[in-house]
Formats: sequence, C-alpha cells, structure tokens
Amino acid sequence: MVWYGCGVASTARQEPGAAAGLAVSVVVPVFNEAATIPTLHARLARVLDGLGRASEVVDVDDGSRDDLLALLRACGAGDARVVVVELSRNAGQHAAIVAGFAISRGAIVVTLDADRQNPPEEMPRLLEQIEAGNDVVGTWRENRQDPCLRRALSAVVNRATAAAVGVPMRDYGCMLRAYRREIVAQIVEGIQRSLFIPALANALARHTAEIEVAHAEGAAGASKYTPLSLMRLGFDLLTGFLLVPIQLVSVAAILVSLAGLAFGVVLLIRRVLGGPQGEGVFTLFALVFVLRGLLILAVGLVGEYVGRIYLEVRRRPTYRMRAVHRHGDG
Repeated sequence: MVWYGCGVASTARQEPGAAAGLAVSVVVPVFNEAATIPTLHARLARVLDGLGRASEVVDVDDGSRDDLLALLRACGAGDARVVVVELSRNAGQHAAIVAGFAISRGAIVVTLDADRQNPPEEMPRLLEQIEAGNDVVGTWRENRQDPCLRRALSAVVNRATAAAVGVPMRDYGCMLRAYRREIVAQIVEGIQRSLFIPALANALARHTAEIEVAHAEGAAGASKYTPLSLMRLGFDLLTGFLLVPIQLVSVAAILVSLAGLAFGVVLLIRRVLGGPQGEGVFTLFALVFVLRGLLILAVGLVGEYVGRIYLEVRRRPTYRMRAVHRHGDG
C-alpha cells in the first residue's frame, strides 16, 4: 500500500477521521531509535491501560536505517493497539507526524518523541486539559536537560514563534502535545511544504492551554536535529507564517537609500567647501561592503520565498508512505 502526502493520494489512502469508540491516538515519530522502543512501549502500555479508554499507538518509521521497523512490527504483533507506518525515506519529524495524523483514528491525538525525553506518564494531564474545552494543549519542559546553548536558541525561537502565530506559549519545541480530531483533520487536509506542527495547530485552534511537564535527558544520545535542520525549521517558521522578513528587506532598502543620499550630500558639501579630499576611503569601502551584504541577504530571502512557492506549485509529496502494518498482518 503506497500513498503520498501533500495533496497527492492513491486509492489506498485512508481519510483522516475518528473511528467509532476510539478515544485516544498516540503518534510517535521514530528515526534510528531502536534502543529506546521496548522501554517506551512498555511505559506507553501501562499508561494506556490505566486510562481505561479505547486507544492506539501510531509509530511512524521515518526512513530509519537500523532494525527499527522489525522491532516496531514485533511490538505490533504483541499489542493490537500498535499501528506501524512505514515511510519510504526520511521526511523529517514534522512530516512524519502528519503521516501519523493521517492514519490515526482517535478523537484526541497525542504526539510524543521516541527518545524518552517526554514522559508518557504525563499524558492523562494533557487529556484532562482537552476535556476541559481546549483544542490544543502544549507543554513546557521543567528543568530542561539540554545544553545551555540549545536552551538559549530555543528561547529565541519560542518567542519568535509566539509572535508569529499570535498565541503565547513558553515552549513550542516540546512535542508532547495533545490535539482534538478537528485540528488534526485540518492539518492533514491543508498539508503544505512548510511544516511546523505546534505553530500550525495553534494558528487553527480557538482555545489553547500549556502545562508544565517533566523532562529527561535524551536516551538515544545526541539530538537528531543538526544545525542545518534547525535552520531549515527556522525558515519554515519565517516563510510559513510571516511576510515580515520580506517587508523588512523593503524597509531596509529605503533606509539604506536615504542614508546613501545623505552621505552623498555630505561629501558634496565637503568638496565644495574644502576642495578635493583624500580621507574617508576606508569608510567608503566599509559602507560598500555593508550595502553588498544587505543586497545578498535580500536576494537570498527573496529566493527562499520564491523557492517555497515553486515547491508548493509542483505539489510534490511531503512524505511517501510505503506501508501501514497493523496487528494480524502477515
């Protein structure tokens, strides 16, 4: 069974919707984290058993290169609640979450990282907030177990995201979150190239909440986010929710033009009053380099927007789903 996200689907596609009687879906994007899966599933099973509700766990294998898929299918063979979504290549965490959304059937969908930094034992508190009338429930990490530089960069991104979306939250990076089915359906139906699930969900939600949760050091070693992937995520945020960057380029161009005009007038007055002068050459060179830097930045930013428009027009899939493995499959 093969189908595509981002607007291109085969006849095997399952339309997103809640199954009768299925209350909770847990979507877990997984990439090369076979070492953490047995413990995570054991903890998830205890939590779901304690809920006393019909539930499922949707594991999304995001093109892993280890023996993760076989391990996930073994978990599915032993627990009928486990559904394994196999992507044909690594599409990224947020695209994998959307693939899980498309397969999930619960009235409430909870997302969870597989590295055990987000304790599944916190899930009942998220469900309580959803049942209190919220459409989206976010979390912020208490005593966050990350390096200082990463926490500082995260703080900057969180403030920028809150300003872009217009929904103040302390932590947009924590993936332990809960969503109503209506929000999940809108995300799947309106899938786009620029995916930043927490921001997109908050933009769609009418009522949101955020609670504090525990945070543990990643069990699988270093973060899967490289500096390049973090930069791409930042561009997704900027270009997916804001026109301010491109507008700031226009403002900067006007200011630089006015400054250049004023500088030319000053040089003309000095020449008229004092005659030819040789000083100021290095200042002129510095200004030239600054202006060229702004020009290159402007061209790069415009190119980023144009490139994303090009990708949207081509409508290539954000992810390619190779198969869905359920309990009882061969």
